[in-house]
Amino acid sequence: MIKSDLDPPTEGALILHLTQLAAAVERLVSGPSSAELELTAFTPARAAELLGKTENWVVENIQADRIPHTYIGKSPRMTAAHIRWVQAQGERVPNKYAKPLSAARAAA
Repeated sequence: MIKSDLDPPTEGALILHLTQLAAAVERLVSGPSSAELELTAFTPARAAELLGKTENWVVENIQADRIPHTYIGKSPRMTAAHIRWVQAQGERVPNKYAKPLSAARAAA
């Protein structure tokens, strides 16, 4: 007797497939760990995506040495620490001597 692809799978085969499916879904849901992200070297395209900039902006700033980066071979890459540095450089804190918003509105 020849087994056909149309024959229903056995219970053991179903359990095996469900176990493999559950493991795959778990890997997708868990995502990379923080240690894996720290060791990841992002391409300029991926770094641009994370920073909300264009790839061209990232490449130009790497070439001008305005942002931190590293090279893997001849390819420029940015680590998570580099991306955090770029984000921190854009941070602006309010001027402590500025007029309160309510006083500025009252004067207008």
